[in-house]
Amino acid sequence: MYRAKESGRNRFCVFSQEQKTHIEAQINWEKRIRNALDNDRFVLHLQPVIDLSNKNIIGYEALLRMLGEKDELIFPAEFLSIAERFGLIRDIDRWVVCSAIRLAAEQQFSDRGIFLDINLSGKAFADTELLGIIKHQFNTSGTKPGSIVFEMTETAMMENMIAAQDFLAALKHMDCRFSLDDFGSGFSSFNYLRHLTVDYLKIDGSFINDLPNNPVDQHMVKAIVELAHGLKKRTVAEFADSGDTLQLLRKLGVNYAQGNYIGKPRSVSEVFN
Repeated sequence: MYRAKESGRNRFCVFSQEQKTHIEAQINWEKRIRNALDNDRFVLHLQPVIDLSNKNIIGYEALLRMLGEKDELIFPAEFLSIAERFGLIRDIDRWVVCSAIRLAAEQQFSDRGIFLDINLSGKAFADTELLGIIKHQFNTSGTKPGSIVFEMTETAMMENMIAAQDFLAALKHMDCRFSLDDFGSGFSSFNYLRHLTVDYLKIDGSFINDLPNNPVDQHMVKAIVELAHGLKKRTVAEFADSGDTLQLLRKLGVNYAQGNYIGKPRSVSEVFN
């Protein structure tokens, strides 16, 4: 039934052994995700974000990882879609928020003058308790909201603009900041940007990967930068993986950058010890 729906609805699908194997694999992943949630088998790794004007680290993005049976790192691409299908993404969002805000307090992000960027799924709008959880974490941890940047993809924001505006307004009321991720990969409507009070536009990595060799991408990035600055928003480039890319980003007027050339994601203990 689900395969028929995924194929476009109003059609049939014949059950096969391959599908049986796929379903069993998904059920196994569901059990692993539930186990990770119940036994604290998720961790956050940090990737630095630098100011291109002076190369100083201005913050870190918190990146989710799941620990396997032998403590190997499992990346979100392997389990997030399963978590969404089985209704576990809400609990993952809550774990990320609580853990990241506590981390910002423990490592004194506010005193260091740096921010922590926290990713939220597109399902965060539907969680009526999430804003209360965020506020509670600020109150109990002592973390200053100004040191936290919440991040969500452009596509997720566009899917429910009214909810997005309300969610953003509530976060801004707490003095948090907000970043629009993967900008340029979705609808990229100039009109909706006027109504979303985001602080940062994170340029989609597809424009950055081959930037030094692709004049079209260079023009696209330049246009995004001009748009962002005209709207009083800052720009962040992901996947800045070479010195040539950094130099070109600086020339094009991009404010901040992150990528493996600048610093790979590392555990909290590696970053701060």
